[in-house]
Amino acid sequence: MITLSKQELELKLLKFLEKNPSITQRQLAKELGVSLGKTHYLINSLVKVGWVKLDNFRRSDNKMGYMYLLTPAGMAEKTNITRRYLIRKETEYQQLKYEIEQLKTEVENF
Repeated sequence: MITLSKQELELKLLKFLEKNPSITQRQLAKELGVSLGKTHYLINSLVKVGWVKLDNFRRSDNKMGYMYLLTPAGMAEKTNITRRYLIRKETEYQQLKYEIEQLKTEVENF
């Protein structure tokens, strides 16, 4: 199992919420591969910093549900996190590519 950093979890969470604002925390927990408690903590932290707005709505089964809406600040931060994540992954890719070439050379010379 791959452990994601807090920033990676936030990015995945923001993407899920943007695509499906009425998703439940239980569904999010399953999608993220984390506990329901951690999902609740992450959502609350995004609400607290103003990246996500929480709205009540009445679901068809007569229960109250929530809608998670990305705020303009949340959209901007999602873009910033994505940019930083992309730079980091590209760097990792280049390092891995170099390491693979070194190993190929080592094996050929063996």
